[in-house]
Amino acid sequence: MQVHELTTEQDALRITNFYLSSASFDDQRHTPGELEHYRNAPLLSLTQRNHRHWFIENEAGEIIAVTSCKENEHQSGGFLWDYLAVHREYRRHGFAKILFQALEAFARGAKGRYLLTYTCDLPEYQPIQKMFRANGFELIGTYPNYYYEGEARLAFYKPLS
Repeated sequence: MQVHELTTEQDALRITNFYLSSASFDDQRHTPGELEHYRNAPLLSLTQRNHRHWFIENEAGEIIAVTSCKENEHQSGGFLWDYLAVHREYRRHGFAKILFQALEAFARGAKGRYLLTYTCDLPEYQPIQKMFRANGFELIGTYPNYYYEGEARLAFYKPLS
């Protein structure tokens, strides 16, 4: 399957619909900020410097996996790996790894110095934590009660140079 970079408003809307579908994330208790991100970030990435989305489609042309990153607000070579979602019926086929490789190649090509990413500390997020570690990320911090009471944010860091 081929990785596509988001380049059209139509595909931005398709990504939004995928993010908001019940097949994208196991934890469907989205925060208000997450919902805003899912609705707006794909379109914004069409106009913002060093903000990208990549996606994979199945044979029927349906989006089955999405990821994104953007340069930090200081435009100093730090990149934030935002969301990664793989359709629940297509997990464990290497699509997350393929998308991460596209994202990392982009950040390196943009002379990125590091990648930051994050996830929740709930048990359903252990697979993504494992993926972060397998790809050279180090846990650098915990934000207690970040998402909701009792749900911490785990921050991960990977140097690119």
